[in-house]
Amino acid sequence: MTETEFWALVTRSNGDQDQESLAATLTARLTPLDDEALKAFDKLFGQKMRQSYLWSLWGAAYVITGCDSEYAFAEFRSFLISLGQDWFQKAIAAPDCLAQLPLWPLKDGYPYPFVDEYDLIAGKLYEDRTGRELPFVPSGKATPAGKKFSTKKKDLKSHYPGLAARFPF
Repeated sequence: MTETEFWALVTRSNGDQDQESLAATLTARLTPLDDEALKAFDKLFGQKMRQSYLWSLWGAAYVITGCDSEYAFAEFRSFLISLGQDWFQKAIAAPDCLAQLPLWPLKDGYPYPFVDEYDLIAGKLYEDRTGRELPFVPSGKATPAGKKFSTKKKDLKSHYPGLAARFPF
């Protein structure tokens, strides 16, 4: 599986704004793949999750939603992957660019940039077919890369001016 094929499969379409339709679309896209392609897809997804395991991105998620747990941060990183290669790479390079994202999924009127278990879909399909789990690949890191963000309002406003303006505390 190439990077181009991976991004074509994982990137949300304009109609996939809620978590359920996004998961259903990815499931439909992955179902025709053979077992080796599912393994390759899962490996690439894991690489993207590790690549985005950054304190700077966690700080952005904190400004947007108050994200304060490993699980929520994993769901946030799945959301970033679902945005596609361009947004994913821009967010890694400069997380405050997410302030320019035109459309945010909402839940109860608040931004909800989380995709629950998006990273597990390929593994579930594989396990349903074969009765075996995909190989587990640890992130290799105990903590996110980079310098941990400060939760002080003035520091958050300084490091994430666009996000702080769009998502006031």
